[in-house]
Amino acid sequence: MAELKKRYGLVTAICMVVGIVIGSGVFFKAEKILTVTGGDVGTAIFAWACGGCIMIICAYAFSVMAGKYRKINGLVDYGEAVIGEKFAFFIGWFNTTIYLPSLTMTLAWLSARYFGELFGWSMTGPEVMLLSGLMIIGSFTLNVLSPKMAGRFQVSTTAIKLVPLLLMGIVGVAVGLKNGTLVENFTAAPTLEQLQGVLGADYQFNSSPLFTALCATAFAYEGWIVATSINAEIKDAKKNLPRALIIGSLSIVVIYILYYLGISGSVKTTDLLQHGAMYAFQQTFGETAGVIITVFIAISCMGTLNGLVLGCSRSAYSLAVRKEGFAPHIFSQLDEKTNVPTNSAFIGMLFSILWLVYFYGSNFAATPWFGPIRFDPTELPVITLFAFYFPVYIGFMIKGKGFSTFKRIIAQGLAAAGSIFMIVASVFSHGVENVLWYLLVFAVIMIIGIFFMRKKKK
Repeated sequence: MAELKKRYGLVTAICMVVGIVIGSGVFFKAEKILTVTGGDVGTAIFAWACGGCIMIICAYAFSVMAGKYRKINGLVDYGEAVIGEKFAFFIGWFNTTIYLPSLTMTLAWLSARYFGELFGWSMTGPEVMLLSGLMIIGSFTLNVLSPKMAGRFQVSTTAIKLVPLLLMGIVGVAVGLKNGTLVENFTAAPTLEQLQGVLGADYQFNSSPLFTALCATAFAYEGWIVATSINAEIKDAKKNLPRALIIGSLSIVVIYILYYLGISGSVKTTDLLQHGAMYAFQQTFGETAGVIITVFIAISCMGTLNGLVLGCSRSAYSLAVRKEGFAPHIFSQLDEKTNVPTNSAFIGMLFSILWLVYFYGSNFAATPWFGPIRFDPTELPVITLFAFYFPVYIGFMIKGKGFSTFKRIIAQGLAAAGSIFMIVASVFSHGVENVLWYLLVFAVIMIIGIFFMRKKKK
């Protein structure tokens, strides 16, 4: 059987970590976090910091494993090494059918949404949904036909997306300190009456603001684990993948908090809640900045989409090489010219489009297409991944002999605690009913997966 070639270096690996995480989340969730915290900038920054700490701890915990276990697909490999083949299969099945396709769908929709703003399209209109589907198809096509070009696109879009974040962070903080807006926003949160005047008369303070904000940061910080899906294609992966995870995750947290401080220093909190982050850019850099920044954000989302597609294209392949999943003899094949698992990529594209259909039909259609089965596919699959992380951390604590107490016990224990915290936060954030509907769909898909599990010979 043909093997994947070593084509990506340390820079590309770091850009994949940073490029996948920094995309839409910091723009898309920034306003939500400020809204659910009632305009309390201090609590919002604390949520960003907590979410970032959890990501760094988890990334460090997995970087330890990345230095020891290396096969085809990082997370699946780690699960197989410390828990067993069956557990590894369910991680791979979840990645193939739910996690990566739903995340890919979300980024395609967000990319289309920001491009749609330039033409005045509704974010839930047919134009944006059609463009979302075309972006899914186009991104998978690029990764299948020219993986090297897809890698260069990842590096270039990572550089592009840092421009508006760093500009707003540095300039916004400087302006906010000079005119006192930053200090004012930190010391005086809006009253309920002010919030109702901006957000609507029915607005009420969130009963679990920190938990809800943390769930939003989970989406904004998610994606770094996808970088481990190309560990078989990273040069000197034993050294470069752990470095990429640590350097990338630390950089992301610093950039996110700096950006949030920047927009908080540019305008008053009530104006930010009413007009959004683009208003902060316009007030800081001028009216024309809105269009330019929207283009930058759209490109940023496309870069994240590209990185997710890179991982999504290899999910079915990582199962197939283990003689599991859909028709292993077909989906374990690599294209002779590009050395890309083309058949696996097709499955990833198909599931991404199916999740896009569900997303529209359950959240935006005038009459819900799926009846009461409604939940947020942009956040809950992300939280579910933390549930898969937990036993992997515990398993490594038991089997990771030869490592220091810090790497084996303390780091893995902290990561496990962070996973539990995020799971509890999701229940408070989304409500028991929505979580239960999601878990029902999740359970059905996992049960179906049993029929595609490798049968051991007696």
